[in-house]
Amino acid sequence: LHIARDDARLAALEEALALLAPDIDLLVLPAWDTVPYDRASPHADIVARRLDALSRLAAQPHRVGRIVLAPVASVLQRVIPLNRLKGASFAAHKGGSLDMAALTGFLATNGFARTETVMEPGEYAIRGGIIDLFPPGLAEPLRIDLFGDEIERIRSFDALSQRSTTDVDSFALWPMSEAPLDADSIQRFRTNYRELFGAVSASDALYESVSAGRRHEGLEHWLPLFHDGLDTLFAYLPEAAVTLDYQVGEAIDARQSLINEYYQARCERNASEGGIYNPIPPQRLFLDLAEWERHLRPRPCLTFSPFAPAEGQALRR
Repeated sequence: LHIARDDARLAALEEALALLAPDIDLLVLPAWDTVPYDRASPHADIVARRLDALSRLAAQPHRVGRIVLAPVASVLQRVIPLNRLKGASFAAHKGGSLDMAALTGFLATNGFARTETVMEPGEYAIRGGIIDLFPPGLAEPLRIDLFGDEIERIRSFDALSQRSTTDVDSFALWPMSEAPLDADSIQRFRTNYRELFGAVSASDALYESVSAGRRHEGLEHWLPLFHDGLDTLFAYLPEAAVTLDYQVGEAIDARQSLINEYYQARCERNASEGGIYNPIPPQRLFLDLAEWERHLRPRPCLTFSPFAPAEGQALRR
C-alpha cells in the first residue's frame, strides 16, 4: 500500500507505474471528490473506481505482487465493511440464462441508475430483450442481447456513438454505491439516524428519501448509518507493507483540520437553521491520528523523503 499525499501525486504515480511497470497488478482507491460534510454525492466514476478496487481486494486480500495506491484523504476515511462486499456480486455469461428479476433487483439495491441512454458507470437501460449497462471497473458499457431468458450475445460499445466494439464472453457486477438501499440498510439507517439525532422533523428530506428507498443527493456523508460499523482500508490489506509519500504527516494534519472545520461549520449552521443538516461526528467516518498510528505500527513501513533525517531523529509517519 502506497499512501500519496494528495490527488495530484496519486495521478503522477499511477501514470508512472503504468508506463514503467505495465504488468504490475495495480489498484487505485481514489478519494471522494467532495469536501467533508458536503451536500453533493461523489461523482459516479469515482465511486465506481473505489468499489471496483475494494471488491477486488475483498476477493483476494492476500494476493502477492499487488500495489494499491491511495491518497491520504482516502485512507483516513472509513470504508464499506469488508463482509458487505464478499459475495456481493452478480455474474452472467454468454449462452447462460439470465434471471431478469434477480438482475434488476441487484441493480436497484446496489446504486445503479436506470436511464434512457447509458453513458456513465453505474447506469443501465432495458429495452425489451436488450440490456445496456455500465459496470464499475470497465472502460466501456456492455450491451446484452437476450433470446428469451438466454444470453445470446454480449458486446461492449462506445458510450458516445452507441456503436458496438468488441464481443465479450461474460461480465460481473459489484455494488455501485457505498450506501446500499436494500430493506435492511434502510431500516438500519432509520434506527441509527433517530438514535443519533433524536426525533425527525417532516422537513428532513434526507430521512424521508432514504425511508422511501430513494437516493438523496449527498447521502454518502451519512455512510456509517447504513452499516453495522465501517472498516478501514487496512482491513482489506491485512498483510500489506506500507510506503508513505514525503510530507504525508503534514497532509494528515491538514485533512483533519479540514474535517473538523467543516463539521463545526455544519453544527453551527444546523443550530441556526433548525436541523436541516445533521452532521455525523467525525470519528464515525474518519480515522484520528491515534488510530492511524495504531494501524501502521505492526506493519513494515517506509517513508520517502528527499532529505536525510537529522541524527537520532526518525521521520514522522
